[in-house]
Amino acid sequence: MPELNMALLHEAIAARVPDRECLVWGDRRFTWADVTERTRRLANGLIDRGLGTVTPRSELENHESGQDHLALYLTNGNEYLEGMLGAYKARVAPFNVNYRYVAEELRYLLADAQAVAVIVHSRFAPTLAEIRDELPRLRVIIQVPDDSGHPLLDGAEWYDDVLASASADAPPVEPSPDDLYILYTGGTTGMPKGVLWRQADALVSAFSIRDPRTGGEFASIDDAAEWATSEKPPIRFLPTPPFMHGAGHWNAMSAWGRGDAVVIQPITDRFDAADLLETIDREQINFLLIVGDAFAQPLLDELALRRDRYDLSTLGIVLSGGAALSAPRKAALLEQLPGITVIDGVGSSEAGGQLRQAIATGDRPSTGTFVADANSVVVDETMSRILPTGDPEAGWLAKRGRIPLGYLGDAAKTAATFPVVEDVRLSVPGDRARWTDDGLIALLGRESVTINSGGEKIFAEEVEAALMHHPAVYDVIVAGRPSERWGSEVVAIVRLRDGSDATESDLLAEAERHVARYKLPKAILFTDHIVRSPSGKADYRWAKAMASGVDGSAQAS
Repeated sequence: MPELNMALLHEAIAARVPDRECLVWGDRRFTWADVTERTRRLANGLIDRGLGTVTPRSELENHESGQDHLALYLTNGNEYLEGMLGAYKARVAPFNVNYRYVAEELRYLLADAQAVAVIVHSRFAPTLAEIRDELPRLRVIIQVPDDSGHPLLDGAEWYDDVLASASADAPPVEPSPDDLYILYTGGTTGMPKGVLWRQADALVSAFSIRDPRTGGEFASIDDAAEWATSEKPPIRFLPTPPFMHGAGHWNAMSAWGRGDAVVIQPITDRFDAADLLETIDREQINFLLIVGDAFAQPLLDELALRRDRYDLSTLGIVLSGGAALSAPRKAALLEQLPGITVIDGVGSSEAGGQLRQAIATGDRPSTGTFVADANSVVVDETMSRILPTGDPEAGWLAKRGRIPLGYLGDAAKTAATFPVVEDVRLSVPGDRARWTDDGLIALLGRESVTINSGGEKIFAEEVEAALMHHPAVYDVIVAGRPSERWGSEVVAIVRLRDGSDATESDLLAEAERHVARYKLPKAILFTDHIVRSPSGKADYRWAKAMASGVDGSAQAS
């Protein structure tokens, strides 16, 4: 089986098209040769500071790492992607840090990840300083200046100084397909966990670097690089989510694996729809990544107000991943952007991409049913057998083939999430699913946010999708709360559109058209703000607290 490595693939592409544009952020424009030099310098800087690979993969268990770990504590920018690629060239394993964490959460993450080094934006330096003395492993701090004006931490070095002092020659190490890609889960339903992937597996399953001529894998790095630099016109990718979440940097690495350019919008500390559309216009973006309704709705709001301001004629694909994109929002995107293809993708930190639904103008949008890739399957409730296509039994969405090794430092969770079923090692991240009669997979919802009410399992995402059909609903999260009668009952937390006055009865009447009555919310709480992560994912811990009355900022109807 061919085996790829991101550092080697990027170098092979850069050698063929050194002057092609590779990375753009505002007025910073880097060619493939520029990115190659900068990431070589970063790699050599890390090696000069004693970082690298310690133990070969063959001597480790699946939940163990033999490499030094580099924390990327950054907002989006060229330094984030350079940090990933430069670390790979040094055979150091970078990992994502949620920059919204408070000091206690940050301490947990860096300790759990066994971080030896960190690249940090100055705006986050005070939080890092609070817990630095509690992290004896952390010995290298590389700081990126920003508009916060915070000074250099004691013992830290400025990012550009590290690059300037290091060699631009190829690093004196040979990257391996076994080198790790580490992705920490978001922690919106529990403590974050570090998912360990071999790069050879992540490039195919997470970064979607596949041969479009066959739909399979490339025969070699040279084969992949040759296709990426062939006569096909390069396209321009704009991943809008924070790179600290998987969807954003997966899309960026996918672009680089194709020999294409990654463009980062100028405003990176929040989602700004006008800034995004201006960037699509100015940079002639072809491929846009968003995250579900949380990104689609403000984008649609801006288009409704000022559509004529933007030339969006180059845009061909809008991909949504990481959160649900409802049928009404898909239809609205197609109406506002005729000629595009909207792709609704499903994946996870523990499986990579698994399902997708592609629609164009004239197609009927839907929510919750998807085409499965060749390695996605459904296993039964007990995880004892793989269900054949068309079997209506509800089970677990699973993936075989190129899947992660396991969770860093946790043998028990590794065994539970990556079981062997019918002699096949699978990834079972926790999504409930079943086959439909026409060979699609219906995604029912994440088990961790399933509500057991009156003996029935009710999936939060399914109820959310039903409520989103009402035109007055701007955003919604569904959670459960204790009930003497039902054990647990469904509560919807709803943000209405400005100026709308829909009642609870109005919303229930619409939802009843899409889900069975027993799934309908027993209560609807109206609020002017829904808490989501910067990537648009629902914060179910917040929602559960709201539903249970721990946070009284919502008003019951």
